[in-house]
Amino acid sequence: MKSKILKIAVLASAIAFINCGDETALAPYLNGGAQGVSSSSGDVESEISSSDVALPGSSANAETGSETSSSSGAVQQGSNTDAPASSSDESCLASSLPDACGPGTNPLPTSSSDAAVASSADAQSATSSANVQEPASSSSEAAKPASSSSEKKVESSSSETKVESSSSEAPKGIFLASGKEEEKDQMQVEYKTRTGWDGGGILSYPKQLSSTQKHGVVVWGPGGGTEPGAYEGMIRRLASHGFVVIALKESPGNASQAIKALDWLDKQNKDQNSPLYGKLDMNTVGCSGHSMGGLESEQAVIKDKRVLTAFLNNSGDWNGAGAKNVATDRTIAILFGEVGMEKDNAKNDYNNSGVKAPACLIEMTGGPRNSEGGYGHGSGSWDGMAATVAWMRWHLGGETERKADFVGTTGKYIDGSIIGKQGKWKTQCKNF
Repeated sequence: MKSKILKIAVLASAIAFINCGDETALAPYLNGGAQGVSSSSGDVESEISSSDVALPGSSANAETGSETSSSSGAVQQGSNTDAPASSSDESCLASSLPDACGPGTNPLPTSSSDAAVASSADAQSATSSANVQEPASSSSEAAKPASSSSEKKVESSSSETKVESSSSEAPKGIFLASGKEEEKDQMQVEYKTRTGWDGGGILSYPKQLSSTQKHGVVVWGPGGGTEPGAYEGMIRRLASHGFVVIALKESPGNASQAIKALDWLDKQNKDQNSPLYGKLDMNTVGCSGHSMGGLESEQAVIKDKRVLTAFLNNSGDWNGAGAKNVATDRTIAILFGEVGMEKDNAKNDYNNSGVKAPACLIEMTGGPRNSEGGYGHGSGSWDGMAATVAWMRWHLGGETERKADFVGTTGKYIDGSIIGKQGKWKTQCKNF
């Protein structure tokens, strides 16, 4: 009997001793603690022994050898820390961007390999101010992953909503170069010769076409008997301000070539193999040109509904009967040189009592005393090209502030100096 009692006492003592030891060993698995999953890259202790830095947010440090899961990329946490990260938290942890888990935080390592390459300084910024060898407490804001509620707060913040909504809204109007000074080229351009519907024109446009806005179109008409390449400066200048420019091989003065050029560009705009595919606003078109090219432009704004404005350089209808046919929802400008052969035609065209469209008559005065004795027949396309660019930015690009440069009693192109050249502008307008 005594022997039986003794055996029972010994057995009870042994059981009590075993239970005491096992309770400590099994603690990580109790009360919702982490499951001891083996890491494919080895345990945490071997991975971070060189820096002895504990994984942020873990219930144990490197010295305890606690295991983490590498398959999910999320740090498994013990019973004295927050619950394991949700799927939405994991996307926060996986981000490499600053403040990924909320304002003022840094991204947290998501695997043992991440912890291995982290410096001690990185670990200190990711954990609380307590000793990095100690487990981070659940109250440490920097150490614990962002909860789903904090993530929602970041996503729904008014500032972030503003950024998303503003970026999703396409900018209004056509694309224009940010640099506004019309006396200078603003962007690098492509310049292609022997192209167009007849293979004899020139096509120029910004090297960097916009991905958010369409580009306005300008048709350029050369003077009678003049190659389009003679106007390279004007063509490049217009393109550098954001326009797609098609220069005609010739200008018969009846809009036939301008209309064919626009039809060709419209096909380019619909051709998936063209660099201009989907880039053009074919309802925002301006026409300009020199001499006979000016007459081609005038007829284009009269005959083609795609054309919103015309700028005639050293030109004007012979009978003074062109501008009167321009619709009142279109605009026209006629520039002439003080001694140019086009002078009387320009004045007669503008002064016709039948002109109802908004129109301006622009004179270049005080030119160099060369063979013509002042600004002559070629002045607008070279010395005065800035006026054409400014006009197109106003009437195609919607820069309404430029109206004051042309319309009124004093202004840049009303009575101002011709920048970079000698002499002054002299302008009058009506129907604005």
